[in-house]
Amino acid sequence: MQLTVRQLGRRPYAEVFDEMRGFTESRTADSIDELWVTEHDPVFTQGQAGKAEHVLFPGEIPVLQTDRGGQVTYHGPGQLVVYLLLDIRRAGITPRGLVSAIEDAIVACLEGYQIEAAARRDAPGVYVGEKKIASLGLRIRRGRSYHGLSFNIDMDLEPFNRINPCGMQGLEVTQLADLTDQTNLGEVGGSLLAHLTRTLEQAAAD
Repeated sequence: MQLTVRQLGRRPYAEVFDEMRGFTESRTADSIDELWVTEHDPVFTQGQAGKAEHVLFPGEIPVLQTDRGGQVTYHGPGQLVVYLLLDIRRAGITPRGLVSAIEDAIVACLEGYQIEAAARRDAPGVYVGEKKIASLGLRIRRGRSYHGLSFNIDMDLEPFNRINPCGMQGLEVTQLADLTDQTNLGEVGGSLLAHLTRTLEQAAAD
């Protein structure tokens, strides 16, 4: 499975959202799949079915509507975000297979830091115990995916208290910095991308 990785650096969410949609709309049957790696300025994003009551008190942080699945989440500096712009129909990956590939890659990445984590069938994402460390939100349009994952590395978690994360009241979140002192964003990103490449290839082969 051929993949181009783009390191976007820290970018405003709205800009990258527009670029993702533009890429997906303009790509052809021959376009190479891409993974975009980024961090965002502080922002709450609502999924397509997001309910306003899950945004409790956003304060100065903007709330943006998106076309991904899922409910409200928070993005901010110190969080690793990877967007998966894939032609899953061409690759032979099902939507469920894509979700599992992303979750398996995050779990494997955390195992490299001696952290035991798991996915949950009833609530997509990755959890360390009962606390969520990574969220997923995807959109599939004409067999092509965009949006992706956010992985809490070393960030201010306070804004998560202003929402019901992923629409789950009382859900606690955690981050890599609370579990290990190995929190270099570039190094974690490199590890995650290696695992993600492997799990996507496995999903395409299944």
